[in-house]
Amino acid sequence: METINHFQCFDYMIDSANDILDEDFIKNTHKILKTNTSDSRISWFNVGEYKSRKNMVGDLITTPPEKVKSTIEKLLNEYNKKQTVSFDDILDFHVKFERIHPFQDGNGRVGRIIMFKECLKYNIVPFIIEDNLKMYYYRGLKEWDNEKGYLRDTCLTAQDRYKQYLDYFEIKY
Repeated sequence: METINHFQCFDYMIDSANDILDEDFIKNTHKILKTNTSDSRISWFNVGEYKSRKNMVGDLITTPPEKVKSTIEKLLNEYNKKQTVSFDDILDFHVKFERIHPFQDGNGRVGRIIMFKECLKYNIVPFIIEDNLKMYYYRGLKEWDNEKGYLRDTCLTAQDRYKQYLDYFEIKY
């Protein structure tokens, strides 16, 4: 079900690619991703809404549920005030989003869809983190404050792979 939902999220993202990034987009993406899954049958799971219970990412303590809304609003305000948005700005938003971890589950997938959307919006070649890059991606998220190159290089590698698909199908970028 989540695979089908992920394709629907991708369609929604394409349709919304040029829209401003806001809470509605983030929550709707989560709702599409998690609708009709086993998680959606758990009353406290809050499909399409922010988490109601604390969660962790590895050893990282995330934003407590009662602070998620205000923290996301602050993040969106800072991001949307930018006159120009760079590749690193998109990555920085993603890292902060993942550290907030606003949903009980599905945060990584929602966050990566947001990155793809924002790349399209700002005419940056998008990318997909494939399984063989996941460990480098996780390291990059963890080390962002100390060394931005880990995540940047991983995403640039993924972007280079995506460019190969675009080249094959003769899609200009």
